Amino acid sequence: MARKKRSIVTTVAPEPDAKNKPRYRDSFQQNVGKKVEEVGKQLEGYKKNILYGVAALAALAVIIGVFYLLNSRSKAAAQTALGKAIETSEAQVTNVPAPAGSTARSFKTAKERSEAAIAEFQTVADQYGGAAGEKAKYFIAVNRLNVDRTAGVQDLETLSKSSDEVGKLSKFALAQTRTDDGKPDEAVVLYQELLATSDPIVSKDTITFAIAKIYEKQGKKQEAVDILFTMVKTASEAKDLDGKPAVLSPAARAAKDKLKELDPEKAKEIPEPASETPGGPDQINM
Repeated sequence: MARKKRSIVTTVAPEPDAKNKPRYRDSFQQNVGKKVEEVGKQLEGYKKNILYGVAALAALAVIIGVFYLLNSRSKAAAQTALGKAIETSEAQVTNVPAPAGSTARSFKTAKERSEAAIAEFQTVADQYGGAAGEKAKYFIAVNRLNVDRTAGVQDLETLSKSSDEVGKLSKFALAQTRTDDGKPDEAVVLYQELLATSDPIVSKDTITFAIAKIYEKQGKKQEAVDILFTMVKTASEAKDLDGKPAVLSPAARAAKDKLKELDPEKAKEIPEPASETPGGPDQINM
């Protein structure tokens, strides 16, 4: 049985008779009272305008709130669509049929996969724009390399002129295409431009290692060794927040292996970090 809602009753005490209520006023109260009355009469004509202004501000606040709400929803939808397009671009390439019940997409060729991904990224760019749209343009350019390499390179060249995140990613991808297309010197210039920025987005170890590999392929062994040595030595001497040797990044580990391959004696100049073993100096005695 549903409960009955209890009504809230407010009792108001009767006011005393104003005629019989004594009034106490000094000269200051009388003067101030007159001034207040005069100002009140002057403002009386502006009451409606003030109320209209307040109402307009309230309406504006509502509009701004709705805008931000829709904008946040749009961003969420854009990120979701971008994520799905990325999944398509990373789908498996195989001739083997997917197992029964599997929802994972697969393609017979990398070109087919790129074509499907480009269509999805283009939808993101057209429908949402903004940061998600700019990232979609980057992914379109990268995937276009598998469909129309010339067009893909041109897209990367255009995007790389920007100094934002997408521009830096595009410049890195463009440097890779320059290397693959037999233009190593142009690739090195692009990599060095990225290293000169405070935040190249791609790790500086990755960029430095890419330059070293180019020098190795060009027969510039000593230049490659010098770059690798400096890179690995710096990484090996780095400390974490606890003052312990920092873990080498994947690029630094690869550079270390490459240095040992190119110049084993030079590699020995970089001391191996001391391992923490039970009973060793790093063990804490309780």
